[in-house]
Amino acid sequence: MLNWKGFLAASLLLSGSAFANDGMIVRFDLTNSMKTFLRANEFDITGVNYNTNEIEALLTPEELKIIESQKANIKFSYPQKLSLNPDSEYKNPGEIEDFVRAIHAKYPDITELKSIGKSLEGRDIWAIKISDNADLDEHEPVFFVNGMHHAREVMTPEITTDMVEYLTSNYGKNAEVTSWVNNTEIWVIPMVNVDGNNKMWNEDSMWRKNTRNGFGVDINRNYPTGWNSCSGSSSNTYAQDYRGTGPGSEPETQAMMNFVAAVKPVFSISYHSYSEIVLYPFGCKPRKTPTEEAVESIGAEIAKKLDYKPGTPWELLYNADGGDIDWMYVEHQVIPYVIEVNSTFAGFHPNYARWRDKTVLRNRPGWMHLLTKLQGPSLQGVVGVGDYQVIKIMKAGETKVSQTYKINPDGSYYVILKPGTYDVSFEGRKIQKFTGIDVKAKRSFNL
Repeated sequence: MLNWKGFLAASLLLSGSAFANDGMIVRFDLTNSMKTFLRANEFDITGVNYNTNEIEALLTPEELKIIESQKANIKFSYPQKLSLNPDSEYKNPGEIEDFVRAIHAKYPDITELKSIGKSLEGRDIWAIKISDNADLDEHEPVFFVNGMHHAREVMTPEITTDMVEYLTSNYGKNAEVTSWVNNTEIWVIPMVNVDGNNKMWNEDSMWRKNTRNGFGVDINRNYPTGWNSCSGSSSNTYAQDYRGTGPGSEPETQAMMNFVAAVKPVFSISYHSYSEIVLYPFGCKPRKTPTEEAVESIGAEIAKKLDYKPGTPWELLYNADGGDIDWMYVEHQVIPYVIEVNSTFAGFHPNYARWRDKTVLRNRPGWMHLLTKLQGPSLQGVVGVGDYQVIKIMKAGETKVSQTYKINPDGSYYVILKPGTYDVSFEGRKIQKFTGIDVKAKRSFNL
């Protein structure tokens, strides 16, 4: 085991200075007390490893002294500047734009290209739609995937662009892919934090936030639901999880919110790194997981396929307020997940040749599983606009409503359910009741 003082002496020999302005990646035993201590001091927790029961943080020399005063068991440490900078093969914002434009040009009949808004520095945030009639709204269920809320997490656009490439290149050749594309509207935003990623490439390889006033805002602590509610973000402008001056203050957050409100996804995945975990609402303790059984059970199914660990952010990491999955779930009934790819052995900047293909192949079963789920047990259809506002669902034989679903403004609805028998009530200006509906696959009611 290497203690920090011994490594400091070694790094002096290697670099001629101790740490300069760089930090250290430090690894500890994963304990609740260590997680609590790191969060209470607003230290930058970079990832966890549940296979080895370890937690890592990016610390300055001053922060490391505070840790030492707690007599913490430091298992491994190395200066940030001795770690790998990202390989140039990973995509920057310009290359993301080139990629989506090239895909759209190659597959114009099944793709639509859209800028969902501008970043602080005026860059487009690109979204690409994949569907058999991409320029039409066919009231099909929407599946939404995004990458890189955090600028240093360079593997996440690789997952999203691999998904785009796989679906478009296999359409018409693979029966399963063809069915997904024909029956779903698939939206992918490969890179949310375009300004932050540009800064990561050109100024600071560990940059996480957007570029607001030089110090940046953590976009994934800026969503309105639960904003600043559970010590799951910081008011310190230089903290890595600085939440901003108010909920939804950042143009990147606003662009995402407007987009989700417009397309109304059924499922979403937001890719992050690193920790090899699948997260679902809620971010704040002691809020329980959502009442819809499907949210937790499907999260566990994804985790099993990836050999990741499932749970809420507060269970597996720490309290996190103002995150996108809580906002999407509460405001728009999305069943949302964060998937943290790669382990502490790979980190933020894994060697491209060694890790890229391995990571995207490992993660394909996750997004594929949700596309398959959209063909499974559910209630879906279209009702007259203004006729009905909500759907109330009870398990057959019970008197307590287990789920209330707000019908979309265009009259469409798509409710994911576990297999079973349900009593269903459409309510609003009109009322329709259905008793003992057996849900084994998609059930449609067009009223």
